[in-house]
Amino acid sequence: MEEFMLPCLNKSLTGVDCFGCGGQRALLMIFKAEFTQAFFMFPAIYPILALLAFLIVNLFVKFRYDFQIKIALIIFSGAVMLISYLIKMNTYFQLTQ
Repeated sequence: MEEFMLPCLNKSLTGVDCFGCGGQRALLMIFKAEFTQAFFMFPAIYPILALLAFLIVNLFVKFRYDFQIKIALIIFSGAVMLISYLIKMNTYFQLTQ
């Protein structure tokens, strides 16, 4: 499956990771049952999977506050992506100096 992964266009053009870098590899690690490594590869994988699971369940089962839950999961996933990206870039720039 690894030979079918899409390369990151941002990283190939600029050499710098994007917000989603590591997502495909983390999903592959989950399929291989390497859960801790998946988290360290891309910390937002679990909030994104929780959002995806909620969206699929919400297609069939309607909840009272489903819109607010969706918004909260989206904001949480985005926040985890942003924080992990800032930590990754801080580490990257410290290593290059």
